[in-house]
Amino acid sequence: MSLPPVKTRERLSEVRYEIRGELARRARELEGQGRKLIKLNIGNPGAFGFRAPEHLQRAIADRIADTDPYTHQQGLPQAREAIAAFHKQRGTPNASPERVFVGNGVSELIDLSLRALLNPGDEVLLPSPDYPLWSAATILNDGRPVYYRCLPENGFLPDPEEIASLVSSRTRAIVLINPNNPTGAAYPRELLEQIVAIAQRHKLLLMCDEIYDSILYGDAAFTPIAPLAGDLPCLSFGGLSKVHRACGWRVGWAVLSGDPVASGNLHHAMDLLGALRLCANVPGQFAIEAALHGEDTIAPLCAPGGRLFEARRAVMESIAESRHLQLVAPAGALYAFPAVTGAAAQGFDDHRFALELLETQDVLVVPGSSFNVPYRNHFRVTLLPQPDDLREVFRRIECLLDRYAQADADAQAAVA
Repeated sequence: MSLPPVKTRERLSEVRYEIRGELARRARELEGQGRKLIKLNIGNPGAFGFRAPEHLQRAIADRIADTDPYTHQQGLPQAREAIAAFHKQRGTPNASPERVFVGNGVSELIDLSLRALLNPGDEVLLPSPDYPLWSAATILNDGRPVYYRCLPENGFLPDPEEIASLVSSRTRAIVLINPNNPTGAAYPRELLEQIVAIAQRHKLLLMCDEIYDSILYGDAAFTPIAPLAGDLPCLSFGGLSKVHRACGWRVGWAVLSGDPVASGNLHHAMDLLGALRLCANVPGQFAIEAALHGEDTIAPLCAPGGRLFEARRAVMESIAESRHLQLVAPAGALYAFPAVTGAAAQGFDDHRFALELLETQDVLVVPGSSFNVPYRNHFRVTLLPQPDDLREVFRRIECLLDRYAQADADAQAAVA
């Protein structure tokens, strides 16, 4: 007798995460057939030859004998002290070790904090495009994502008036991703001040994903939101994965700032949920102090001549030479979010394009609609490969888009 299939949670049908989804599974199948792929779907520095800085590796190695026991559910005391000190230097109000939470990457802390915050039907204002984990965590914690647009014609920056218009009686929080994934936008101080004012007016929690805070290009600047928020409760997220190229260590943190009384219930809820999972990975926490208060190893990579800067240059120059692509130059983070335009964009579907690019050109990208946007003419690439590899990627993309444009021209000729 056959058994009925195990039922799963219905709301999973609302969740998308194409970064590691169907296309990535197809890529693994092709690699199993011996195909050599260029995979640009994940911002995973170690997969492209980057290493975590040596002084971070030494910090763990020197304390490895102390990593066997569980630690406090909010993290190692010395790690939380280092994070609090770093945020005090930034001007974060009421930053203290007691208000720092260390997690298994920022991903875990996003889920944990939304679980602590949301009741069924509560709303969270999210950017569109967003990093899709934010949407997924909102949905799976019984909340409702409400999207404010970050349009390419506005440099992928949001309109504060639109954000204000979306606030309802069920709104609990405004999420910012700065610098942004997938677009690379860096939010100017004046814009952040306007968003803070909206949150203050409606007594909303600010949740700012700042995992790319030191990855900036040219004259771009990063402005942390917590100092602007003052007494307003604010959660600022950071970690070792991107700036310090240590994704596999799974070390992230969240700093709860603002008035301790106003955020007291949230603090206790996050502490409880942290205790239920016992504690975060311990070895990686010993690298936090060295990361935040030691040598700056990311700035040289982002400066002219540095590998990330030159990778970004390769993408920008390739798109400038393209007959079919446009780009809002990324000011920060590890990604570019090009748009397909002109004849190649007629009838264009980003998922079909990504699959065909994988099957025919051995290149894996992420369709733009995976980032919760209504349009389907964008895709995301990471800036982590070598510059020459990125030039080759865009040569292959151009070949495929040439075919799309020719197909459109043939269709137009047939109609004429």
